[in-house]
Amino acid sequence: MNTYKKISTRVLSLMVLFIMTANLTQAQEFNLANGESTLTILGTSSLHDWHIDAENQSGKISFKNLEAGQIEKVTIDIVAESLKSGKSSMDKNTYKALKTNNHKNISFQLAEVKNVVSKGNGAFSVTATGYLTIAGTKKLIPLDFTINTTKASVKLIGEKKIKMTDFNVDPPKAMFGTITTGNDITIKFSTIFK
Repeated sequence: MNTYKKISTRVLSLMVLFIMTANLTQAQEFNLANGESTLTILGTSSLHDWHIDAENQSGKISFKNLEAGQIEKVTIDIVAESLKSGKSSMDKNTYKALKTNNHKNISFQLAEVKNVVSKGNGAFSVTATGYLTIAGTKKLIPLDFTINTTKASVKLIGEKKIKMTDFNVDPPKAMFGTITTGNDITIKFSTIFK
């Protein structure tokens, strides 16, 4: 009887250890690698097409199960005044339109993963919704993206078309209003988490 108890206790201990280890290996969190990530905003104007790059991003992605591509959480913050076009006058107009005096960050927070399709070799196609906050206006948006996963890193790739006015942003103007910016912009991102 005593031997039976010892064996039962050992089996129970091993099962608890196995469950805890399985949970630790499945739930994983990665931090955004700013120097390796890119986010570019593309737009048009009455003069020429333009683009602006984010130089300062931070964030996290975590998974319920990395091998199955089951995302639990994604948060991304961009310092609004780290958006750079290479032209200081354009940057000033951008910051004015984004009201950066009061709204320092642009942020995205995952709300719900609707569908995940495995493409093989750690690649997944994801359909989701999330909260995008620009210039203090927060909106729930649909977002499709792909993820490529390894044990050490996650790459999130996609693009999203939005209208500036949907976020109460007046498209910037320059040269006393003679140059006007189009309302439609495309956000392209290749975000690396490690």
